[in-house]
Amino acid sequence: MRFLRRVPQLHAVGLAERLDDRRLLVLDVREPREWRRGHIRGSHNVPLSQLAGRLSRIPLDRPVVTVCASGHRSAAAARILMRACYEVENLAGGLTRWSRAGLPLAR
Repeated sequence: MRFLRRVPQLHAVGLAERLDDRRLLVLDVREPREWRRGHIRGSHNVPLSQLAGRLSRIPLDRPVVTVCASGHRSAAAARILMRACYEVENLAGGLTRWSRAGLPLAR
């Protein structure tokens, strides 16, 4: 039987407190048009549909936080990254909860 690990979840305020950490990579897995409408400052956009083919461009030696609108796509992205041995957390509730917490979006 395969061992299934839960994707670690990070809450919006926790991520906001860590944004100044230059090692942290915030990976937004929404489509480019969604990302252009608003994203977390300093985040990188790699759509979920392209993630598997672009893993070699994501450094293994940095912690990664995956982000999407609701947390569902980013949880799938986090599972892909976990299988590839990345240190990863998912933004719980996605940008919906980020915005509800009053945190800013860059455009």
